[in-house]
Amino acid sequence: MPEGDTIFRAARAMNQALAGKRVTRFDSALPKLTRVDEDTPLTGRTIESVSSAGKWNLIRFSGDLILLTHMRMNGSWHLYRPGERWQRQKNDMRIVIETADFVAIGFNVPPAEFHTEESLRRKAELRELGEDLLGEDFDTDAALQKLRSLAHEEIGIALLNQRVMAGIGNIYKSEICFACKVNPFTRIQSLNDAQLRCLIETARKFLKANVREESARGIVTYTGFRRTTGRHNPAERLWVYGRRALPCRQCGTKIEAKKDKVDARVTFWCPNCQLPTAELNAETQRHGKP
Repeated sequence: MPEGDTIFRAARAMNQALAGKRVTRFDSALPKLTRVDEDTPLTGRTIESVSSAGKWNLIRFSGDLILLTHMRMNGSWHLYRPGERWQRQKNDMRIVIETADFVAIGFNVPPAEFHTEESLRRKAELRELGEDLLGEDFDTDAALQKLRSLAHEEIGIALLNQRVMAGIGNIYKSEICFACKVNPFTRIQSLNDAQLRCLIETARKFLKANVREESARGIVTYTGFRRTTGRHNPAERLWVYGRRALPCRQCGTKIEAKKDKVDARVTFWCPNCQLPTAELNAETQRHGKP
């Protein structure tokens, strides 16, 4: 699934290419979008801006019309020059927004709907979004309080909760926990504030490092170059994710992997660097064992 940095880069590139441009053609394979286009045509409107909110993409058109999309597991937005060959199959096309200079194609974006500013404010998924890790007004204390409210939740699952912090996906979840030496299956109630702040601040650092301006060129879907280690060698770009049974980059212990209970996503961790000591101590106190 595309993570927050992917959505941010996509929105930034689309905004650079499309903002201020007039729509010359709109097409969609989604009937609910074509109905709106028939009633209030997109052609002739100006694209005012493209922005992201967590994992959502928002395209604002003149006349108080907003296209809201989510990439889910396989969605993506591509930018092409008019007449340029697409890199995805035509059957995957869901939305086409064409201007004189660029064509934006939304592939496999199942959640796609038009809104006004008023209806967008009522959209529960947006209204309930947690602190946006790539937002300029990110509030660490607010994110910490929301994590604390999920005291009995495993930290790895809580990090994926977009109502806590918006933007973290499965790759970052494992990488963030490793960087802070926190076992991803530890209950939040067993973590102290310093550990939680480390997780929050590392999440923000990792995402911001992967949306630097030089990373915004070309097709704006995730292509496998996300880095958390800071190393330039592509083979060493991640600490633990996707490295089951390979040696830990810090201690040499074999990386382990396990499917999560909630949605069967796979979590990766080092059993030596990320010892579940806090969780074990909490269990000992709970059951009165020596």
